[in-house]
Amino acid sequence: MQRQEEQLIALTGNSPGPGTTGNSLPEHEHRSISTHLQAIRDVLFPLLTPPKVEQLPLMAALGRGLAETLYAPIDLPPFTNSQMDGYAVRSQDVAEGRGQLRVAPPVPAGALPSPLTRGTAAPIMTGALLPAGADAVVPIERAVPNLFPPPGSDTTVRLPETAAGTFVRGAGTDIASGECALAAGTVLGPRQLGLLAALGVTEVVVNQKLTVLLATTGDEVLEPGENLAPGKIYDANNTLLESSMLQAGLTVIRAGIVKDEPGALSKLLRSHAAHVDLIVTSGGVSNGAYEPVRQTMVDHDVEFSHVAIQPGGPQGVGTFDGIPILAFPGNPVSCLISFEMFLRPLLSEMFAAPTPRLSLHAPLSHPLTSPTKKHQVRRGVLLPNGTVRLEGGEGSHLLGALARANVLVHIPEGISELAEGSKVEVWAV
Repeated sequence: MQRQEEQLIALTGNSPGPGTTGNSLPEHEHRSISTHLQAIRDVLFPLLTPPKVEQLPLMAALGRGLAETLYAPIDLPPFTNSQMDGYAVRSQDVAEGRGQLRVAPPVPAGALPSPLTRGTAAPIMTGALLPAGADAVVPIERAVPNLFPPPGSDTTVRLPETAAGTFVRGAGTDIASGECALAAGTVLGPRQLGLLAALGVTEVVVNQKLTVLLATTGDEVLEPGENLAPGKIYDANNTLLESSMLQAGLTVIRAGIVKDEPGALSKLLRSHAAHVDLIVTSGGVSNGAYEPVRQTMVDHDVEFSHVAIQPGGPQGVGTFDGIPILAFPGNPVSCLISFEMFLRPLLSEMFAAPTPRLSLHAPLSHPLTSPTKKHQVRRGVLLPNGTVRLEGGEGSHLLGALARANVLVHIPEGISELAEGSKVEVWAV
């Protein structure tokens, strides 16, 4: 699967350009998605030098990005063993119709068996060490009789002709000692941790979590649970972004809601600056009369622009007192799409976690229209029949539709309409 940055380039038709800082772009000029991603990449890059890593026990490393390539310390499997419950045999002893063999002592898993003598077959359990001299395993279902005799019995068993190597797991056939087990940059999920445990690894070196300061602005915004007075709304942005960031493996300091008062945002940011790697704000980035984030950043190296995306056009990126800052718009869907499009993919690319969103193509269950000069991201539902249905309208306030969606639907810039059955790229969320 391509990295999401590459997917976005394919969607937008733009290659990354140089990051820019300084004055804001004029309102009518739209920055490309790839150029904006590069600007964010530029401000995040200093967080990679020097690399910040830590050594953790396996379970504490769940969801983290592996910082160093890990080579197998042992063979996997560590010894040649049986793939089936059956009889360990010398393949020559069952060749050309010869197959009436005396039953040798059984080989349970974990035991050290005696060498297999000619003309004998040893009952063997799945995963048990293959006796020296044996080179194949005949499943118990193919034996006559097809039941293991009681231990200590003096009996014989008839077995069919079986080629050497049948149902035998050779030592190191999965991973040989010294081979690359997991490359640096691998996200450590349950499957990867299971492999490391099988190799006897107890600790791994991973990238440290970034710490993010999260702040929402607006006099009209209230914390959930407060009295909802006329003209006020409950804040969804902090919860949307904090939960998304936690899922992405970040440490989040939630600063709450900052009122539209001169100096309030600067005071808040400076009080946390020494303890965070990144600042993310929502709201206050447009060209209105009350835009506290934009006004606060006048004396800082932060550029505000309109990106060719819907929703989420107004964006800010730069540094506040040397700390990288991303300023997302205030509508709930816009701020979440901003995280999914501009921060999450770069966390995967630059810091090896989280795992990139699963991307696939699905046919539309109905036609759609889209603004020609913008990359539109719609919320959709991937249906059991494999088609995708748009959920809700284009509005960036439609939280009900967002909650019902299970995919983000991408309509690239330059497309104004698509017919039913047209394939679109979707990201599973």
